[in-house]
Amino acid sequence: MRRLPALLLAAVLSLGSGGAASAAVQARETVFIGDYEPGTIVVMTGARQLFLVTGPDSALQYDIAVGKPSEQWFGTSWVSKKRLNPTWVPTPSMREKKPSLPASMGPGPNNPLGKRAMNLGWGTYRIHGTNSPNSIGSAASAGCFRMRNDDVQDLFERVHVGARVVVLQ
Repeated sequence: MRRLPALLLAAVLSLGSGGAASAAVQARETVFIGDYEPGTIVVMTGARQLFLVTGPDSALQYDIAVGKPSEQWFGTSWVSKKRLNPTWVPTPSMREKKPSLPASMGPGPNNPLGKRAMNLGWGTYRIHGTNSPNSIGSAASAGCFRMRNDDVQDLFERVHVGARVVVLQ
């Protein structure tokens, strides 16, 4: 079979008879065709999905929120830092657009980063949880990739610092 350079989502595997954690993982397991090493995170902004490549033809699939059209970016980065219960510090451009934002916000239910955050490269973009789960599936962020808190906690445990991140349209 010829390997396609672009991603092809072929089928979602059915749930197995394992425990709750096993069923949750299997529900995310998907057939995935692409030329990416296991451990690579592939973000498809148009589909509003993030994939963690697990093998030559498989990946874990997560629904995400992506950046607003004016805030989206594409290319390659890496996980540069992982943070448990992160403190959110709005960027200068966020504070310029909305001066009423706090200087920072510690962990808790109001924190926009949710329960986990993975910084990307040297910039201000992250893969993180959210205090707004209804935003998943939309283009709502300032360029980061939001995940449901249960999903980001799962991904956080599976990804290492240095993991490659590929962001596609």
